[in-house]
Amino acid sequence: MLATLRNRTFRRLFAAQVVALVGTGLLTVALGLLAYDLAGTQAGAVLGTALAIKMVAYVVIAPVISALTDHVPRRALLVGADVVRAVIALALPFVDQPWQIYVLIFVLQSASATFTPAFQSVIPSVLVDEDDYTRGLSLSRLAYDLESLLSPILAAALLSVVTYNYLFLGTVAGFAASALLVVSTTLPMIAPADRSVPLVQRVTLGARVMFSRPRLRGLLALNLSVAAATGLVLVNTVVYVRELLGGSNTGVAIALGIYGGGSMLVALTLPRLLARIPDRRVMLTGAALLPIGLTATVALLVADAGRGAGWALLAGTWLVLGMGTSLINTPSARLLRFESEPENRGAVFTAQFSLSHACFFFTYTIAGWVGATVSQPIAAITLAVLATLAGLVAARAWPARTEPITEPVPAGRA
Repeated sequence: MLATLRNRTFRRLFAAQVVALVGTGLLTVALGLLAYDLAGTQAGAVLGTALAIKMVAYVVIAPVISALTDHVPRRALLVGADVVRAVIALALPFVDQPWQIYVLIFVLQSASATFTPAFQSVIPSVLVDEDDYTRGLSLSRLAYDLESLLSPILAAALLSVVTYNYLFLGTVAGFAASALLVVSTTLPMIAPADRSVPLVQRVTLGARVMFSRPRLRGLLALNLSVAAATGLVLVNTVVYVRELLGGSNTGVAIALGIYGGGSMLVALTLPRLLARIPDRRVMLTGAALLPIGLTATVALLVADAGRGAGWALLAGTWLVLGMGTSLINTPSARLLRFESEPENRGAVFTAQFSLSHACFFFTYTIAGWVGATVSQPIAAITLAVLATLAGLVAARAWPARTEPITEPVPAGRA
């Protein structure tokens, strides 16, 4: 897997991804603690709203920005987005009202909606060989997993000596370092955009491709399974640890780290696994694990297991949920590459980014508001049902008799 890092361009992009993700991981912990500081037991509702706003930015902004900037050099686009994110992260420690969080999060995540699809779509042009691309995807997934694992650990260490507001400075440093790495890297030129095509058609191109192809329709359903599990973990971990288990801020960071650890275990094994097992089987296995983990969460919430047993059940459940999400997320870009052409690849990656986060909008809202206003067990049950139905739809939408994802895709310019 590490042999992929011999590619100088990919190595620099991967390093930029890692440092930005560390900053984002610190932001996730800090934002949860800021929400708890401002709203107490209603922190889930505040955090759920902030994350729902993030999803609105991703769903609405990403395809529009992609269409409007399809002629802009990727390097300028990526660096500009990093600068905006750093400035907003610098302002977050000074907020004292939930509405201020909502405004800043919308701007920050609009910049992320610009950065992430552009970053993902340029990688197939950097790693042309299919095996290299698969290994690159696993490294990229591993970076996300290491962020989920190491950023909370780093946050826990920092929280033992400083207040959570200082974590936002780590976020600023991560985005700044990412910008410096990208600006020093030569990226492939993008293909000239056909500006004669109406804007609405350019905005909807990726979605039209995804809905027209069986594999990608299956992926759209799997996105909902991932969103159900991830929404529960990101929104309610702080509530479960602080209120249910009587844990501390450090405990919140450790719980999020366990979730990342489960995902990392899968990412380390997937390159060899995908060489022997079809992508469909791997991803549907992940879809089967997620309802199991969500149902175990319901058991945790309704059982009076005590702190020791409660922590053990939470750790095991978060490990399973991390593994299930990685089994779906890691191979997904292989499908996108296989089912796209150089001229529409950026639009397809943007559509996946936008449509997958539309699922997160609903699951964050369910996890936050249903958990806070109805009950936490009802929220977990609802998400378990959603994940189950989504897995069944994916299995039906993606026919079992399809050729393996092994054919090389001609390299195009991002």
